[in-house]
Amino acid sequence: MLIRIVKLTFKEENIPSFEALFEETKKRIINFEGCHLLELYQDMEHPATFFTYSHWENQAALEAYRNSSFFKSVWARTKKLFREKPMAWSVEKKVTLS
Repeated sequence: MLIRIVKLTFKEENIPSFEALFEETKKRIINFEGCHLLELYQDMEHPATFFTYSHWENQAALEAYRNSSFFKSVWARTKKLFREKPMAWSVEKKVTLS
């Protein structure tokens, strides 16, 4: 299982546009083959900063998504809204406590 974390920082005036775009596309993302979880977080101290958190079957599933025409279309729309360059990490879960 691959976990993908992406930090997205938007211009303040573009927050509603991003939220609308995420609402419009979230079901297609979660239904993409190999995607098992999709979450969106907003930083409480810096509300223009969001994080997407997603679980993918493996690297190949993530790459298939990233190379899809759907992703390319959504990413082109999202890039126009940024204040800062996005950052992304692919991580592997090591420990869960609850």
